Amino acid sequence: MMSDALVRALSEHGPWVIMVFFLLYRDVQKDMATRAVLDKNTQILVEMTTMIRERLPRGTWG
Repeated sequence: MMSDALVRALSEHGPWVIMVFFLLYRDVQKDMATRAVLDKNTQILVEMTTMIRERLPRGTWG
């Protein structure tokens, strides 16, 4: 069913359909790469915060 719709769209609109699907695919790839970098940065920031908290002297106020 999905392949019929794809073949029909491709036969009616030609290379435009391929270009749109390619651009959507590249957009998803860029989004996944961005999310991976942000996740890694978040992990590093959490580790740095933990290390700083562990090394700070405990105050007598609370």
